[in-house]
Amino acid sequence: MSTPRVHANGAIETIQTEHGALGVRVFADGLVRPWSLAFLPDGAMLVTERPGRLRRIDADGTVSAPLEGVPAVFLQGQSGLLDVAPSPTFAEDRLVYIAYGEANWRGNKAGTAVARGRLGERGLDDVEVVFRQEPKLSSGSHLGARIVFDDAGMLFVGTGDNRDAGKAQLLDHLQGKLVRLHPDGRVPEDNPFVGRDGARAEIWSYGHRNIQGMALHPDTREPWLHEHGPMGGDEINLPRAGRNYGWPLATHGLDYSGQPVPGAVGTSAEGMEAPLHFWPKSPAVSGMAFYDGDAFPGWHGNLLLGALAGQALIRLELDGARVVHEERLLRGGDRIRDVRVGPDGLVYLLTDSTDGRILRLEPAATP
Repeated sequence: MSTPRVHANGAIETIQTEHGALGVRVFADGLVRPWSLAFLPDGAMLVTERPGRLRRIDADGTVSAPLEGVPAVFLQGQSGLLDVAPSPTFAEDRLVYIAYGEANWRGNKAGTAVARGRLGERGLDDVEVVFRQEPKLSSGSHLGARIVFDDAGMLFVGTGDNRDAGKAQLLDHLQGKLVRLHPDGRVPEDNPFVGRDGARAEIWSYGHRNIQGMALHPDTREPWLHEHGPMGGDEINLPRAGRNYGWPLATHGLDYSGQPVPGAVGTSAEGMEAPLHFWPKSPAVSGMAFYDGDAFPGWHGNLLLGALAGQALIRLELDGARVVHEERLLRGGDRIRDVRVGPDGLVYLLTDSTDGRILRLEPAATP
């Protein structure tokens, strides 16, 4: 069991960036494989630990015991308790959504699931599952499991291919798909494959490998996502209704053997969408946030991503839907699992470790 501790007034390390100095504070530590962080309207935060624990950290720094009501998770490999997001109408309904690896009835395979419950004093009440990835094919890899709501209140769920690449192209499977649902799990009538024989009506877009970050663009209000490539070929995509994003037929990466990905026809294929941006060498991107705060004026409108293998915070400058510049911060330090912008305009990072930390980026103090 982890013993998280908050250090709201701990020491600050100052680092230099292209936009001047900033401070890095260890806000909290002692978390076991923290995967996601979400802010509540009162300034408190919810944090998931992959072994299956959901905690609340209040604005005064109080860390809760593991909250009750979290469903049992399939804890193996990359699977466990993953994303968390409050309902867009949390102030009225107090609903919290969690994404996690859910076991099949035999307990030997898993798929991504999303459940919701009302946040009470001790945990989540009236918990119900609103989405299940079927069939369940994962042995603990490539579950995706990022969730985001759009301005209409629709729930988007990013999944992974479960390391069964060809399934990302099959419309009767939910592997390698972006799913769009009403908050209670009902399928919207305007989803692109509603009424099509042999296709799952939940699907919004397909041909994704392993969706590890998703966020709404602050101006267009459309979801953006990124996904892991194999050996190279991490991508940023703008998912549109009914579009095919290529995996595994079109990829900028190689198989882990160093050979072409089995079945790939090249870096592009007819009828498939090209990525907005890709990395020839995979940083293993994870977490995504557009910066729209006031604490770092030089970052306004930038896209912030964590990097696991790259051990960095990646800052991307955009010109519309085009990446025009990249800066990597905190290089060679921690594996960054999640990136969030707080209501205070500061940037919060989760580090992927058995002694995981919440790092807070702050304006550097003036000497």
